[in-house]
Amino acid sequence: QVQLVESGGGLVQPGGSLRLSCAASRSIFSINAMGWYRQAPGKQRELVAEITSGGSTNYVDSVKGRFTISRDNAKNTVYLQMNSLKPEDTAVYYCNIVPAGPHDYWGQGTQVTVSS
Repeated sequence: QVQLVESGGGLVQPGGSLRLSCAASRSIFSINAMGWYRQAPGKQRELVAEITSGGSTNYVDSVKGRFTISRDNAKNTVYLQMNSLKPEDTAVYYCNIVPAGPHDYWGQGTQVTVSS
């Protein structure tokens, strides 16, 4: 089972940018799809971006045009570039395989807070 460590979160003003990183404990080359999920207070965790081993990407409508997911198989790392951040993007962000459910391994996540 791959272990995942997320980093890069923080406090940013609306309109700002952050780049999240997810370091895996082993090779992700053979993992078909990796994704970034987020969970806001009082809400269910949702998948916001995914990337396949072939580089195809998908995004939830609310982040399209603002977020970009990428993966570096050589570094066993998945990234999420977040631009034009909005207060509604505030959440704990997690990376994981796609699909992943509540009984799968989850890292500690990284907090993103968008506020003036």
